[in-house]
Amino acid sequence: MSDFNHITGRQLAAARALLGIGQVELAQRANVSAPTLRRMEDSEGAAKGMKNNVASVVAALETAGIIFIDSNGNGPGVRLRDPSQL
Repeated sequence: MSDFNHITGRQLAAARALLGIGQVELAQRANVSAPTLRRMEDSEGAAKGMKNNVASVVAALETAGIIFIDSNGNGPGVRLRDPSQL
């Protein structure tokens, strides 16, 4: 997903949970600090933070196999990519 402006903090937290990784590990993968990631995940609505940091977290999650689902009347979400497509 190239437009990360609509990614919510809850989507980031849910994506991380689907991968079964902690905040510190994701922060390291995205090259951001753990407190920065924590603030993003705690955001109400769109993930708050510097655009480059949000983009780095989204990219790290997508690289790990996460697909971000836009709000399509049922709310935004995340899912795991089929492992055979990684």
